[in-house]
Amino acid sequence: MSAELVSILVLALIFLIATVRPSVNLGALAIVAGFILGVAVLDGADLDEKTDAVFAGFPGELFVILVGVTYLFAIASANGTVDWLVQSAIRAVQGRIGLIPWIMFLVTALLTAMGAVVPASVAIIAPIGMGFAVRYRINPLMMGLLIINGASAGGFSPISIFGGITNGVVEEAGLPGDPILLFLASFFVNLAISVVAFFMWGGRELFGRRVDPADEPPASESGPAGSSPAASPPAEGGSASRAGTTTAEPETGTAPTLTLDRDRIMTITGLLVLAVTALFFDLNVGVVAMTVAVILTLISPSSAKDAVGHVAWPTVLLVCGIVLYVGVMQSIGTIDWLGEEVATVGTPLIAALVICFIGAAVSAFASTTGILGALIPLAVPFLTGTDAVGAVGLITALALSSSIVDSSPFSTSGALTVANTPEDRRDYVYKGLMRWGFHMVVIIPIVTWLIFVVPGWL
Repeated sequence: MSAELVSILVLALIFLIATVRPSVNLGALAIVAGFILGVAVLDGADLDEKTDAVFAGFPGELFVILVGVTYLFAIASANGTVDWLVQSAIRAVQGRIGLIPWIMFLVTALLTAMGAVVPASVAIIAPIGMGFAVRYRINPLMMGLLIINGASAGGFSPISIFGGITNGVVEEAGLPGDPILLFLASFFVNLAISVVAFFMWGGRELFGRRVDPADEPPASESGPAGSSPAASPPAEGGSASRAGTTTAEPETGTAPTLTLDRDRIMTITGLLVLAVTALFFDLNVGVVAMTVAVILTLISPSSAKDAVGHVAWPTVLLVCGIVLYVGVMQSIGTIDWLGEEVATVGTPLIAALVICFIGAAVSAFASTTGILGALIPLAVPFLTGTDAVGAVGLITALALSSSIVDSSPFSTSGALTVANTPEDRRDYVYKGLMRWGFHMVVIIPIVTWLIFVVPGWL
């Protein structure tokens, strides 16, 4: 049995073990499995060299992003900044709770369309969106999906990172491309998926609910870093409104409208710095978030006293472990092997579908940026060797298949969403994103293949 096939079987095995034994962290299993597999099959003169090769795939940047962003927003929650942002946003939509998830979708799409890295945009918006979900009893799974889908919706604009990678590879290969079509296809497919998610998890009831900004619960009762169980939305139904009521009622009493004090002004300034550096200077969002958090800690130690405890350490271990294992698979050559197997498929249309499935399945566990850079070149020889499949259609289908699965909790965007979910709802959102993400791995390649490849119009 080849090492490539063994790596796939081992991945399936650790998922099975983590499902049967949920007390075992999947990330820890993945690290152990990656180490054993790497030592067994990777090239190297001795154990030290093989170990170094295994841990060369540890996602240090993703680790810093997860820790830095959740640490920063834990401080923002503790000093009341998130509560102030919540009150301000509710005033902006005039208390229409049903519009809040769509504002999150559009703002995140705008950020990525302007050039922000998709994970950076999710890192900025997810903590705020989850604060809204807790405060106004919006299903956090639905809120997270609209934020993630919003990031993907704007991700293929001609000036975005995903769009730049895809269009650049296509141009370099001498293939026909259509950057505007790619962007519009990404936006509207993600919009359609978001509409489905919105109504699946209580969106219809949200349109009948309003809130008076003056009827805010005390700031200490909810926030993105933690909340009381009473403030959480229902686990499955997605609706929190009582029969016969149309107004979202605060959990307990009312509180005066929050004002900007020194700590909140400094925190908002730090969040703006985070957004600007992500948009225009391409700095690591995790490092910037950590820097802002440290500065805020020095300025106001009391508000940051317990912030480190709100970092989602189990999620950090889980995601980093899975990404490390996928890195071992890439070092072994599993991805290249899968591509070579696709080339043996006799029917071009079926081969195109298989390529989309590979992009979706791998991207659900790894960096979409990396997958786009690897799989689109892999598809180039296939496209240049057949006239049965249009290049624009397949590239569009492959790009969407590889990006929409970012809702998986093992991708950076999904992991950030889980990490910023209140602790008492984190397991629910993690499992919900995993189910949704795996459904997308199956559904989206077929849908995009049927729309963009089969008709032969691109």
